[in-house]
Amino acid sequence: MGTSYDSLKPEHEAFIKEQHMFFVGTAATDGHVNLSPKGHDSFRILSPNKVAYLDLTGSGNETSAHLAENNRMTYMFMSFQGKPLILRLYGNGRVILPTSNEWNELAEQFTIYEGTRQIIVSDIEIVKASCGFSVPLYSYEGDRSILLDWAKNKGEDRLVQYRKEKNAVSMDGKVTPIGEEFNRRIIDNGHV
Repeated sequence: MGTSYDSLKPEHEAFIKEQHMFFVGTAATDGHVNLSPKGHDSFRILSPNKVAYLDLTGSGNETSAHLAENNRMTYMFMSFQGKPLILRLYGNGRVILPTSNEWNELAEQFTIYEGTRQIIVSDIEIVKASCGFSVPLYSYEGDRSILLDWAKNKGEDRLVQYRKEKNAVSMDGKVTPIGEEFNRRIIDNGHV
């Protein structure tokens, strides 16, 4: 049995800041459940009940598609070194695109990497801590630079095209906020 809290406590914040990886879980009303690992220095605690992470361009955009339809979201952190602990943050999330009014204020919280596509902001309702006794021990060697290098080599124009092709619609055919933005640009430019 875990212990539940209504907000992040200082010891939770300290634990999160020590972790090099976290997981994000989302699901739409139908279709596939998505679970994504996240790395780099991309997670921020904005308040005891609000968190955000910088989302980098990848081969899919399931989290974004799910949040557009159903904003339920879970974050999971776990220790692979030291004292065992699993920490889950339950709440809701929303996508902030670079064209959003909130972007500049939120972006100040992060190092903006090549390939940044959006920021996911979540209001946290429940924080649950559990033992993590069965999580194996692993040693952290460092972050991989492959995704950042790929984005840098691609360049912004080709990243925009890539997002249009790979990030506008989920694997279940759900339009993401990035896809909605592309569609809005087409309509605004009179191409429909």
